[in-house]
Order: sequence, then C-alpha cells, then structure tokens
Amino acid sequence: MNNSSCCGRAENRPSSGDSSCACSSPASSPAASPRALRLRFLRLALVVAAAAFLYPNLDTLANALTYDVLGVARGSLLGEALAFFFYDTPKVLLLLMGVVYTMGLVQSAFTPERTRRFLAGRNAATSHGLAVLLGVVTPFCSCSSVPLFIGFVTSGVPLGVTFTFLLASPLVSEIMVVLLFALFGWKVAGLYLVTGATIAMLAGLIIDRLKMERHVEGWVREIVASQEDDSPAESGWSARLDYAAKALREVLGRVWPFLVGGIAIGAGIHGYMPADALASVMGRDAWWSVPAAVLIGIPLYSDPAGVVPVMQALLGKGAALGTTMAFMMATIALSLPELLMLRKVLKPRLIATFVGIVATGILLVGYLFNAVL
Repeated sequence: MNNSSCCGRAENRPSSGDSSCACSSPASSPAASPRALRLRFLRLALVVAAAAFLYPNLDTLANALTYDVLGVARGSLLGEALAFFFYDTPKVLLLLMGVVYTMGLVQSAFTPERTRRFLAGRNAATSHGLAVLLGVVTPFCSCSSVPLFIGFVTSGVPLGVTFTFLLASPLVSEIMVVLLFALFGWKVAGLYLVTGATIAMLAGLIIDRLKMERHVEGWVREIVASQEDDSPAESGWSARLDYAAKALREVLGRVWPFLVGGIAIGAGIHGYMPADALASVMGRDAWWSVPAAVLIGIPLYSDPAGVVPVMQALLGKGAALGTTMAFMMATIALSLPELLMLRKVLKPRLIATFVGIVATGILLVGYLFNAVL
C-alpha cells in the first residue's frame, strides 16, 4: 500500500503547455470580481455547513440504511459489516475532502523549487527538523518521489535530508494525523506523530552519517534542476481556490478506489473475522506479531486513507494497537511499488539500507505502542 495521490503532493511541474496534472500550479487566471469571489466563499461556507451537519448523524443514517431500507437483520454478520461500511465510507471521505482542500490552499505556497531553497544550506539538525515539518504540512506522495529526489539532490540538498522529507511526507501526513485523531483519539494520533517524525529524522541522519551519496545512480547527479517557482499564491484567492479544488478532484480521483476498498476490507473484518483467531495472531501475547505485521505490510499498496479503516477493524477484533500500527506504517513507508520506483534513481545498497533503518524504527514503534497503550 502506498500513498498514491499525486495531487496531494507537489511534484515536478509539467512542461510548457501540459496542464493535465492538477498538482501543477495553475497559470494565473483572470482576476475574479469581488462579487464572484464572495459567491465562491459563500458556496464554500454552505458546503462546510452541510458537512458539519451530516458528520455527527452518519451513524444513525448508516443504521437506517442497513436495517430499515435494506431490511438486513439486526445483529447479523452481514448487518454488522454493511453498517460499518455505510458509516465509515462517508466519514472518511468527509475528513479526507476537508483536509485535502485545506492543505491544497497551504500547498499553493510551497512549490518544489521553494521547498528546495528552504532546505538547502543549513546545518544538519536544522535541515532535518525543517524537512520533517515540511513533510507534515506539504502533502507530497510517493508518486512524486522520483522528481522530488532528482530536484533535491541536484539543487544541493543533502541526501539524508531528502530521505527525511520523503519519508515524513507520507508517514506523518496531515491526512494520517487527522484520521487517527478522529478515529482513535489524541493519544494515538499524538504518539503516532512523534514516533513517525522521529523515524523520518533518524533515518535521514543515519544515511547522512553513512555518506551514501555514491549509491545514487550517476545520471541523477548530472541533472540540473530547472523547475520554475510558479506558486499561485501571488495570483490571489481566486487562483488559490482553483488550485485547491483541482487538488481535491485529483486526490479523490486517485484515492477513492483505495479508500473504498480499504473500508470494504475493514467491514469484512468487522463483520466476519473471528475475534479469537485474530487476537491470537496479532495480540499482545504473540511477540512475533509485530515483525510479521511489518513483513505483511511491505508488499501491499494503498493510500493511507484506505489503510486506516482496516486498522480500525483489526483493533475492533482484538488486535494489539502496536501490531496494527506497525502494519500501517510499513504499508505507508515501505511499500513495494515505492521501492521499485526509487530503484530508478537509487542503487540497491542504498535502498536496502533505507528499508533496514525504517523497518527497525517501525518495529520499535510497534513494541512501544503495545507496551504503553
């Protein structure tokens, strides 16, 4: 599983005349009249108000649809699964849309060129700390790893800082933190944020210390960064609202299959998975469950929004929090598709070192969560 939303993350801008990707900052649009801009804000306020009304009533609506409209028997396995699906799907969608639209507005001020200039030329501790912060607030996804990596390296950003940024982006993204807070509370979300940021920062610092620049493919070092800083921030609110709307459409277009699929899997687990069998495999008493969860998570591929409902269902069936957290983090940070993509620019030894460092950190986080929560 991997975060597959391209537009949620800034990426290499397309060449002139190519505007097919919503991730690209839009060209300056004609200035909207004050009246038109007020109407746009009014429509946005109405949408927010409708979502605020709908969200607290989702449980009631899901039960009514499952048991009253569809006529499924209350207490049945199918009823439990369907009610879970009808509740979680709009809930996660509403959260996702709110976060992506808001961060689209934020991202409009953070193009790759501006980000690289911000990170380059600072001492190690400051650079890695800033890389983590930028990873949290600028939603770059794994599909942007190659162009971002090329741009960062060729513009003088240290290799370790690049890894810190690219790891922090999906691992401690605002979507993950908001979803975890909404579903599991502030303790889980806060501990996840701290441990995820720590893994990202330590991984980058260790790679810096190992001096592994020679394990970057030679052709990467020959590329000259030529990205243009074309942030729409200077075009006014009309362009920024356009950018956020395009980001939302792009993210939903890429994410919804993973999201709905993940919720469907979670619903099946919630309704049909035997609790005792699952607890015996992923419970606290099975010491090997954490490394097993990491190994299972690496080959999988999904957006973080799709894996959170699976995690929720596993917990509901008796799985240990640390074990499910390790599974989720491995799925997001070390997915096989991402590693295959990074192979285009990294030699196998550097990829193996990166996987080893991150997997070790995830194992420690899994055991920590099991011990304290």
